[in-house]
Amino acid sequence: MDAPNAPPRVTTAEMLARLVAFDTTSRNSNLALIEYVRQYLGAHSVPYRISSDETGQKANIHAIIGPQSSGGLALSGHVDTVPVDGQKWTTDPFTLRRDQGRLYARGACDMKGFVAACLAAVPDFQAKPLVRPLHLFISYDEEVTCQGAERMIADFRQSGLQPALCLIGEPSGMKPILAHKGKFNLRVTVRGLPGHSSEPAKGVNAIQCAAEAISWVTAEARRLADEGPFEEGFDPPHTTIHVGTVQGGTALNIIPEHAEFSMEWRTIPGDDPVRHFERMQAYISAHIEPAMHALSRTTGFSYEVGERMPSMMLGPDHDLTAIVKQLTGANSAGKVSYGTEGGYYQNAGVPTIICGPGDIAQAHQPDEWVAQSQLDSCDKFIRRLADRLLT
Repeated sequence: MDAPNAPPRVTTAEMLARLVAFDTTSRNSNLALIEYVRQYLGAHSVPYRISSDETGQKANIHAIIGPQSSGGLALSGHVDTVPVDGQKWTTDPFTLRRDQGRLYARGACDMKGFVAACLAAVPDFQAKPLVRPLHLFISYDEEVTCQGAERMIADFRQSGLQPALCLIGEPSGMKPILAHKGKFNLRVTVRGLPGHSSEPAKGVNAIQCAAEAISWVTAEARRLADEGPFEEGFDPPHTTIHVGTVQGGTALNIIPEHAEFSMEWRTIPGDDPVRHFERMQAYISAHIEPAMHALSRTTGFSYEVGERMPSMMLGPDHDLTAIVKQLTGANSAGKVSYGTEGGYYQNAGVPTIICGPGDIAQAHQPDEWVAQSQLDSCDKFIRRLADRLLT
């Protein structure tokens, strides 16, 4: 029974309605949502820490229920979302809509549904005789840079409040995920030599030089598919490489002076993306740039490394694996090609697993939704997990 002056309880769906009302697209500040969560935690007398980005416009929350110490379990979720620009939504994406067992809104699936479940469960967590701490991680910028997770790690290392285990509630259909691929983003810039298109031999065509490099990427993608290395359980079971955007040129009758393209590697655990990057640089240096430099030493390629997301791999024999499989009723645990904050936490010495409500196929889509039945399953799961690990 709740104490006489206890704040009114909210259901997960009610909490989700409040969270999705904040437009926390990654380009925006998330401080309004964070302030709401601060007030909610304060009303329940839950201690928390705030860690912010350099601008002060983005913030994490690290709350602890139970002993205010290291160890225990972290339930982790991000509250930034992808944009709705250009998507055809049936209704307002920032107003929760319920229809035939589905809850629609931006972030309902990825991943405010899990965060809502954790916050709605706060009174139940507080009522448990916890002998180890329950940490709640609420982070920013997972969709763009994962700087929120890196800031969270720096803060719990500084405070000495590092959890022993972590569960990230990314949408997995409430099935355990043990591993995901890493990501290495790269922007490649090509400097050519302009001239009139009637005399192509007197210039260096930046677009065509970029196309030569992109042709290498295409061949490399085939090589990786044929030669590996391979890690069964992923789809596809090898590191992948692809080009996502290309720009260049000013007019058809001008030899283009500038071109650039963006690309990425998705690497299986244990496969170092730097070696792939160096392999590409070596090819360009040996086979493309010499002809460019023969006309002008000002030409060539330059590289800007963008987001680097580490891969994650929790052992199939780890105790956390066995417990999550048992509590979810899963006969096996999967591996996925998309990335999460899990690789950061695991690299920081916190064994991490993924299990959360919703289907990744619904994430980032117009009319994004999560099933009420998935939220119900999550509600039961996180409470049983706390009982198993912390009481």
